[in-house]
Amino acid sequence: MSILIDSSSNVMVQGVTGGEGKFHSRQMKQYGTNVVAGVTPGKGGSEAVGVPVYNSVKEASSNHEVDVSVIFVPAKFAKDAILESVDNGVDLVVCITENIPVHDMSEVYHYVMNYTNSQLIGPNCPGVISPGASKVGILPGDVFEEGNIGIVSRSGTLTYEISSELTDNGLGQSTVVGIGGDQIVGTNFVDVLDDFDDDPETELIVLVGEIGGSEEERAAEYIEENLTTPAVGYIAGFSAPKGKRMGHAGAIVSGEQGTAETKAKVLEEQGIPVGRSPSELADLAARAMGS
Repeated sequence: MSILIDSSSNVMVQGVTGGEGKFHSRQMKQYGTNVVAGVTPGKGGSEAVGVPVYNSVKEASSNHEVDVSVIFVPAKFAKDAILESVDNGVDLVVCITENIPVHDMSEVYHYVMNYTNSQLIGPNCPGVISPGASKVGILPGDVFEEGNIGIVSRSGTLTYEISSELTDNGLGQSTVVGIGGDQIVGTNFVDVLDDFDDDPETELIVLVGEIGGSEEERAAEYIEENLTTPAVGYIAGFSAPKGKRMGHAGAIVSGEQGTAETKAKVLEEQGIPVGRSPSELADLAARAMGS
């Protein structure tokens, strides 16, 4: 099994006629993802990557069963694109777009959480993949393998590297979720951890964090208090300088909080082993899986 997406998920691409949208739509289709429609205002009635293009989400969802929308539109249009999808009842919205203003995301988060039944992944995320079934976003499908390890990560590139390490060690994945590294994202660690814990095929959870904020600490406490599925972790940024943003908008250390050391300490105090490198994490995962 998997979480969030599977081989039956029908996917719509917002921004399908743009360079990024077109390229990654092709990649998703080649992987086996069921891309059924695209949306670009003003391009309705045309076709892109073998699917019909509509002027609006309402038109697309009126003509197709849409379970998931993936967003590749520019940052200044991303707020409206997300709201358009959730207002039309799309269950899962995956926003790849980066550099969305914090004010826009504050409004989006409040609206999605309080007035819809939709789930938002991202923004500034690589997407979601259930290996062998479906991928939504920009993840490189060849580094993933079907298996029983669920991964939830704030980092895109590290998601690929750690998944590749696991795959190379014969440890496949059930689903891999990149939640994004911005200050405000639609789905946090705890949301995904619950889904993995409820999935009978996920036997181990890998939590990939980074410096900044306190989401990893909250996740550690939640795992210890609520989950039955074992977990291992990795925190990027052990050598990161304080007070300087490293990569994502949310990856900044203030004072003594939010460092890789403090995060790793909290995880380990809750019984969650933490690797100091992707290869060490793969070794911890192998031991946890009895390999």
